[in-house]
Amino acid sequence: MEGLRAACRAVFGGEVAGVNRLHGGDLSEVTRVTLEVGRVVVAKAGPMVDREARMLTSILGAGCPAPQVLGLSGGLVFLEALDEATPGPDRWARFGEDLARLHSVRGDSYGWAEDYAFGPVAIRNGPAGDWPTFWAERRLLPFVADLPRGLGARVETLARRLPDLLPRTPAPGLLHGDLWTGNLLATAEAIHVIDPASYFGDGEVDLAMLHLFGRPGPGFAEGYGPPAPGWEARRAVYSLFPALVHVRLFGAGYHAMAERFLAASGV
Repeated sequence: MEGLRAACRAVFGGEVAGVNRLHGGDLSEVTRVTLEVGRVVVAKAGPMVDREARMLTSILGAGCPAPQVLGLSGGLVFLEALDEATPGPDRWARFGEDLARLHSVRGDSYGWAEDYAFGPVAIRNGPAGDWPTFWAERRLLPFVADLPRGLGARVETLARRLPDLLPRTPAPGLLHGDLWTGNLLATAEAIHVIDPASYFGDGEVDLAMLHLFGRPGPGFAEGYGPPAPGWEARRAVYSLFPALVHVRLFGAGYHAMAERFLAASGV
């Protein structure tokens, strides 16, 4: 608590009047902070908050709604506090347009200038010459050593087949990188993205994640626009990565999910 108070003084020049814990997933601590002057902000703690702040700034710069970054201090990032509301009938269509706008921002190569992590799971973002190589070497093969032998062998087989399954050089668009429905926050004005793990890559990665533990609402598909032919087949390849992350974080209960996506990928 004293660290939070010191960080608030450093960033806002004021004292804390109240703190309420918010849901922050399994990997971070998120609090809603009321300052003595009455201003309400959100504080998020963790070793990657400075990188998350830079990702949010890039997302906002692309015109995609996200919380404003207010400051960094003492291992905390302070964000704009958003008031959640049920999205209106046109909100999903607008979010489709916003996500398409995000994906239209082009990088020079696949990856990101900094590596990232989901808790103890390191996410390597170094560049690669083509997209199948990036997906194999940065998103699939790093998990093999921690998988049961049979499951790991299937992941290796899929990695070798990626040149036949994924486009070689899709436009490297700016991705949210962890776009499951729990990382969307609806307000009366728009659907905002939170908790990014951004890098440049195929926009279908975000689409696959958006359909992994839920699905976008009516109007999204029309707002975003039609994906390229063969999207449903690639969806399983892209969904395997978050499944492997869940295996590392939460154990064998997610083996069946990984096996399902491998089977859907033809392995």
